[in-house]
Amino acid sequence: MSGTLRMRVFLVVLLIGSAAYMLKDTISYYTMDEAKKEALLESGELEKIRRNIIHQGLDLQGGMHVVLEVDLEELIKTRVEGNDVVIDELISSSLQEAQQEEVDFFSTFATNVEASNVRLARYFPIYEKGPNADVMDALESDAKDAVDRAEEIIRNRVDEFGVSEPIIQRKGDWRIIVELAGISNEAQARELIQATALLEFVLIQEDSQLLNEVIRNIDKAWAADMGDEDSTEQLETAAVDTSAEDIVPSLADVLAGDEGDSLSITGTGDIGRPFSSLINVGSNTIWVPEENVRSIKRKLKKPTIAASIPTDSRLAWGVSSRDISGDGRLHRALYLMKGTAELTGDVVTDARESLGGFSGAEFVVHLSMNDEGSREWTKITAGNVGKRIAIVMDGHVHMAGVIRDKISDGRTQIEGMNDLQDAKKLAVVLRAGALPAPMIIEEERTIGASLGADSVASATRAMVIGFILVIIFMAVYYKGAGLIADVALFINLAFTLAVLSTLNATLTLPGIAGLILTVGMAVDANVLIFERIREELRNAKTVKKSIDDGFGRALTTIVDANLTTILAAGVLWQFGSGTIKGFATTLFWGILTSMITAIFITRTVFMVLTERKTMTKLSI
Repeated sequence: MSGTLRMRVFLVVLLIGSAAYMLKDTISYYTMDEAKKEALLESGELEKIRRNIIHQGLDLQGGMHVVLEVDLEELIKTRVEGNDVVIDELISSSLQEAQQEEVDFFSTFATNVEASNVRLARYFPIYEKGPNADVMDALESDAKDAVDRAEEIIRNRVDEFGVSEPIIQRKGDWRIIVELAGISNEAQARELIQATALLEFVLIQEDSQLLNEVIRNIDKAWAADMGDEDSTEQLETAAVDTSAEDIVPSLADVLAGDEGDSLSITGTGDIGRPFSSLINVGSNTIWVPEENVRSIKRKLKKPTIAASIPTDSRLAWGVSSRDISGDGRLHRALYLMKGTAELTGDVVTDARESLGGFSGAEFVVHLSMNDEGSREWTKITAGNVGKRIAIVMDGHVHMAGVIRDKISDGRTQIEGMNDLQDAKKLAVVLRAGALPAPMIIEEERTIGASLGADSVASATRAMVIGFILVIIFMAVYYKGAGLIADVALFINLAFTLAVLSTLNATLTLPGIAGLILTVGMAVDANVLIFERIREELRNAKTVKKSIDDGFGRALTTIVDANLTTILAAGVLWQFGSGTIKGFATTLFWGILTSMITAIFITRTVFMVLTERKTMTKLSI
């Protein structure tokens, strides 16, 4: 075997081996029983597996589809000072007219305002006085900001359901689509999505002795809850490697610049300390490895364990994870905070992202409060300089900043954002504390699990039947060469699924359609190649020469045809959304892998066959 051919065979084996490795978690997840899933869920291993599998979409798994729309009428009426029948009637009639004629509300409202000769500045003094056009722009901007806030709140709350890959996206200017695959309690989901956001400013408990006492109390309550046997099992599966040699230097480095006054590292797998053996503690903050977050959350919700926390304190999770030790492992912060909030979000009048800070080039958020909030904020900041105060929305800590000085005018600059996106997100969270308009459910559809199962069965049956028919056709019409193409088809399907697993993609019915289309395109490439080979054989060329010329002549046509399809898939992916994007993803990678299997792998197989012996006849 020549060096070139040996390298081709090696690459084929490497590709197939890589695909098998990438598909390992998907196959393992969908073949394991519920009891094993539950056991892995407790140990945190299931989350690791789920990061590398193909998820089922709403149409396959069942779940909930909700379209929410901001209540524009309510939003604008809350901006009107006092009760005035004229402006109320104008708002209501404009909204009805816009809905009936399916046109933009603000354009209709502006036209009606001008026709009525109404001066808007008189009714909306919260905006700077000016012509009607300026007030109208301010109202529209306010409404769009309300939708931004609502989207952030919903995104924040969806985590409560434990739904994998929820879809939360904008539809037009005023609507938000929420899809929760696999959700079983629709009433709870509906209530949680529509509830008013609660923004709080809560002081962090900076007493290290209190934090250690709370951890010890949780250890005792947890051990009592688990029992000795369960404790052993839990620690064997989920204990963290927290050897001091590995963690202390990195944690110390990370926390050196913080305002921390303590640093302690937990031991490993102590049955008497089931909680503290799963965490790290530094700077009066508990750091939980991401793989242990789910199991610890479940435990802390148990009444017997929750009762071990002092009544004047509470624990709250950070919203995102950080690599605190520099080794690539993510940790989530768990803060011990005071039990009551110092302030709530209703005092916030504005929050905007911008550049600022000491250098003037850092990303910061400027926070403004009303008079009442400013007075309280002055007292809070004056009495707690050097302490941390957390920005908490719906029980999740979005930031825990240090109070550096007394702030007497209610205007606060929040620093420490990594980029503009972080600053924007925090500004939206702060503004969301005083959500000015309720969200109305415009459309709600629940897809039952049985319907999802029927969809899976139907789609799978269609794909299997189509696949079998293609295999039979190729084997009958092209004989031995057709069997090689059939093997390539299996490999192509495996490659496509492997890529989707690595992307942690969600498979929907359109996605399955994309897979079926991919099979057709892959067969088309093989048909082109085989027909060219047949032509060369009819011209009395040798088998080897016919194969070489056949692949060479078909290559340009295959690349041209597949390239246009790939471009079309790329456009669909860029501008599509939801299931359309899923279809585009499947089609894009399917076509790409089909070119690899049809051009490279089948060619390698033919090269091996013609290399080993002198073929005088080709089965094709």
